[in-house]
Amino acid sequence: VAEVAESALVSMLGRASGRQLHALAHNHDRRSVRVGRRRRSIGAQRALGRASRSPAALDVVVVGLIDRVTGRLRAAQRVCRTVVLRFRFDDFSRATRSHTFPEATAQTSTILAVARGLLAGALPMIRERGLTLVGVALGNLADHGAAQLGLPLEDHRATALDVTVDKVRDRFGSAAITRAVLLGRDQGLSMPVLPD
Repeated sequence: VAEVAESALVSMLGRASGRQLHALAHNHDRRSVRVGRRRRSIGAQRALGRASRSPAALDVVVVGLIDRVTGRLRAAQRVCRTVVLRFRFDDFSRATRSHTFPEATAQTSTILAVARGLLAGALPMIRERGLTLVGVALGNLADHGAAQLGLPLEDHRATALDVTVDKVRDRFGSAAITRAVLLGRDQGLSMPVLPD
């Protein structure tokens, strides 16, 4: 497109579109770039193929996804209020299930318990329609410092565990420590992600 003359683009596309495309092809763009916007959700997904999976195998997939997204959540110094599970079925139809907490959290154990409940509620539909993809997203994000503690106060042991696991992974890599249920299991490909 950059090699085509502006007059040729104008004759093919019209005056406004031709000029605009020619300018963009030559890296002339007056629109401002907005920076500093933070993500509104953090998520991950896993394609499963067409093989049927037991509820225990699906639980392992969800555990891996939750472990991944909660680590990213804490690394970005964010907390979430909403957990969303996304499903794609054998017929390519989709469904979502979500839960919103009264208070924001970044605790893996709290988020995992809710995700497991959402998965358990969707199992009849999964058995009936088959499952080819499961995804997890954490939404209603806020900065960690802005989070209001709930009553009773969050379990400090669970928070300390999350902090310790994050420190080990930061120092020795993400494969240095994992949940026992994930040992020896293929977690699928991990795609590079933009900063959260």
